[in-house]
Amino acid sequence: MIKKLFFLLLFTVSVFGASGAFVVKELTCDYKVNPLGIDNLKPQLSWILFSTDKNVLQSAYEIRVSEGKRAVWKTGKVNSSQSVHIPYEGEVLLSGKKYSWQVRVWDDKGKVSEWSEVSTWEMGLLTASDWQAKWIEAKEVTDGKVSPAPMFKKGFTLAKPVKSARLYATAHGLYEAYLNGKRVGRDYFRPGWTSKKRLQYQTYDVTALLQKGVNIVETTVGDGWYRGNLEFNNKRNTYGKEVALLFQLVVTYADGSTEQIISDGTWSSSFNGPILASDIYNGETYDARKAFNNDVWVTVRVLDISKDNLVAEFGPTVTKHEEFKPVKMITTPKGEVVADFGQNLVGWVRIRVKGKAGDTVVLHHAEVLDKEGNFYTDNLRGAKQENRFILKGGDVETLEPHFTFQGFRYVKVSGVMPELTAVAIYSDMSPAGTFECSNPLINQLQHNIQWGQKGNFLDVPTDCPQRDERLGWTGDAQVFFNTAAYNMNVAGFFTKWLKDLKMDQHPTGNIPVVIPDVRSVKNAGSAGWGDVATIIPWNFYVAYGDKQLLQEQYPSMKAWVNYIRSISKDNLWNSGPHYGDWLFYIPNDDKDGKAAITDKFLIAQAFYANSTQNLINAARILGNEADVKEYTALLDTVKKAFMHEYVAPSGRLVSSSQTAYVLALNFDLLPEGLRASAAKRLADNIASYGNHLTTGFLGTPYLCHVLTRFGYNDVAYKLLLQDTYPSWLYPVKKGATTIWERWDGIKQDGSFQNVGMNSFNHYAYGAIGDWMYKVVAGINPDVTQVGYKHIVIAPKPGGGLTSASASYKTLYGEVKSAWRVTGDVVKLDITIPCNTTATIILPDGKKQDVGSGEYQYECSFAK
Repeated sequence: MIKKLFFLLLFTVSVFGASGAFVVKELTCDYKVNPLGIDNLKPQLSWILFSTDKNVLQSAYEIRVSEGKRAVWKTGKVNSSQSVHIPYEGEVLLSGKKYSWQVRVWDDKGKVSEWSEVSTWEMGLLTASDWQAKWIEAKEVTDGKVSPAPMFKKGFTLAKPVKSARLYATAHGLYEAYLNGKRVGRDYFRPGWTSKKRLQYQTYDVTALLQKGVNIVETTVGDGWYRGNLEFNNKRNTYGKEVALLFQLVVTYADGSTEQIISDGTWSSSFNGPILASDIYNGETYDARKAFNNDVWVTVRVLDISKDNLVAEFGPTVTKHEEFKPVKMITTPKGEVVADFGQNLVGWVRIRVKGKAGDTVVLHHAEVLDKEGNFYTDNLRGAKQENRFILKGGDVETLEPHFTFQGFRYVKVSGVMPELTAVAIYSDMSPAGTFECSNPLINQLQHNIQWGQKGNFLDVPTDCPQRDERLGWTGDAQVFFNTAAYNMNVAGFFTKWLKDLKMDQHPTGNIPVVIPDVRSVKNAGSAGWGDVATIIPWNFYVAYGDKQLLQEQYPSMKAWVNYIRSISKDNLWNSGPHYGDWLFYIPNDDKDGKAAITDKFLIAQAFYANSTQNLINAARILGNEADVKEYTALLDTVKKAFMHEYVAPSGRLVSSSQTAYVLALNFDLLPEGLRASAAKRLADNIASYGNHLTTGFLGTPYLCHVLTRFGYNDVAYKLLLQDTYPSWLYPVKKGATTIWERWDGIKQDGSFQNVGMNSFNHYAYGAIGDWMYKVVAGINPDVTQVGYKHIVIAPKPGGGLTSASASYKTLYGEVKSAWRVTGDVVKLDITIPCNTTATIILPDGKKQDVGSGEYQYECSFAK
């Protein structure tokens, strides 16, 4: 026991030093740890303070940055509590250079920390002239038709010992590179999916893959989003008809000299590789007999293409994550062999198999079985989701796809029976939040929300991952953003996507309904969809405190509001195409008008006001006082127009739906004197539907928040805990493992909704997660001190729950809030990270302001 206590003490001292000491850890640069190949000339530096003491605040910091042994920025001691988003202000950053940095901080008592461990960032190629490589295409022209994935090859000799090597690469299509038979990187679906106006490149440290003497590089390029099926109706060649490669390997020798191996006319190409066909929607055909056994090579075509559109990759890369073995193997009533992996996921199935040369394994993927227990794919529409493997024969083979992904829980197997492993693939976002409570159905709902996010956050926030769509729908993204930010660190993910939104915004200011914009020009401007241009940038700022992002998106925010203003008549947004409250409740055979229809232009006017308010908020933060004045006046006229057009003198809205009252109340469109009666009308409406919600995509995110805000927290809990259709728990009780597109994707009789639009992995309705974190667990940002610099802990127990707990990893560290009810007492355990403060509001209404540390409270609780 004495030894154990000694080692525990030794560990504590080694981590935190003597009592009162603190350390600086988890340094990041533009949300990444030691990033390679960035092009932000003012990268933002952040760190986290750790201490065993309470009430620890930073009072000053000092940063030092060097390139090699040369200092390029020394801040000296800066009196500031800021520990996130410190913009680099040193010497001009140069292409390909590696920069090392450290930070130390002072607390509010004047104590100074040790210097942090060294972190780094490395610049990419900052100008088009830095690219010596040429774009190359295969010699054979496909003219956009389905074809094998071409391979590109070059041999080269390195005569001297290598100190370091960097590969800069991108493609028209999706690429996978091998150096000396070893795969480059652990990421997939490179170079990612972006606007047609810009193309990302990747940077890799390939030092360990090179060897002195002869080296071989082989790169395969698949169709991907560039020329494969995209959108609907087998539409192909959205970005171009031929795939291409751009490859620049920079080798630095031990003696300091450098050499470049670039894509140019000396390379060879071949259509005789193992990938006979690859398509994101339809799947992949792979012939293992041709892998690394290709002797059919011809020359390449060199293209003169501008490199001005090349940008460094920003967001998290797409990588492999969880793996699943089948929970059971099924022989369906139709006699088909089907593997059930127990979880609806996105990725692919890896097979391990032994057979003869030419034997095949064919995998088809589905989300559900029908009510008879048969394999069901009608809801996939035109997407085949078929992976076909042709075996090399002989030894056991391990095979998996390369340039396709599927959304599935069930896999039908034909041909030789393999060993199956499902691999989840999504953007590499670090986990941020956890939530659990005493109700297992709610815990399953949280699980479903998180897996809906994982499956649909594959480089862009897609609506669904399985049918012939998989597009970056803007409405879905904005309604789910707050929940997404609680579950995972989505800062880099959405920064990248917002850059594409800004790029694809029309010259008029109009916003496409999907980003990247691959639809026709007329598919733009829908209320609640286009408003993503103001909603996510503002909510991003509240969640992460990133003023640089707000500044970058501000022109886009302003252009969107000005677009609405330009098409409005008498300050009313009463024109244009709108999706309305998408997928709101409509009962079967609606004879008596129970369908929860909300006037589309009422919705539009509400979002007009909301976007204007978001713009005002941003303008105030950025110091644009003239805009604050102009758009405050505009907001006043927009609200007055709403009142005149859509509200009776009694306060009754022209649409009596839940969504109508939710939007009017959430966006503060009603004067104070009418809000209480409107909230009662909302509660009465819910009661009239038997305590069921009737909202669609646009009303659902705000529904429970509005009820809680206006004194109907009990009604919000009734909605959360409702388990009959329509409700959040109805799909859970039907066996869902992700969020469904419709409230009744599987109907009460076991039949399916409309096959034309019935995804079983669609995150939008998972927006309730925001309320679960904020209200049930009580973890809230303070909009006056954003990014959780000041935290509000205000749990509101209810609904018969006996306990709930949540954690959230802010940029300052982890916040925790947990409560449990014992008799008529509720006990709380709360953790606040260093360099933040918090206001704790207990369930009985008492408040306390605290600093960092761990706290326990208890108070009376009236059930």
